[in-house]
Amino acid sequence: MADEENSAKAPEQQIAIQIDPHQGTGVYSNLMMISHRKEEFILDFLFLQPQRAAQGQSIATLRSRVITSPEHAKRILRALQENLRRYEESFGGIEEATDIPKIMH
Repeated sequence: MADEENSAKAPEQQIAIQIDPHQGTGVYSNLMMISHRKEEFILDFLFLQPQRAAQGQSIATLRSRVITSPEHAKRILRALQENLRRYEESFGGIEEATDIPKIMH
């Protein structure tokens, strides 16, 4: 029976990842906004600057936008949950930031 279960599983695939030097350095983001429509999720990664505009509002700069399918968004969520669980097992609990404004989008 165990052999039947193993043969029913999809074989693992290896993917060669190519990355150019500019993308490889990454970008820092301390805020994210998510919007969606039926066909896609849009993840906007922003940098919330410590200084404020002259009118007193916060300033956030878009660093990267990722557009993905609902199915892949669900895989991203599951992967993040698993990695956060492993991180907290290794390094302890993570407290959520309280100094970032809540933005509904």
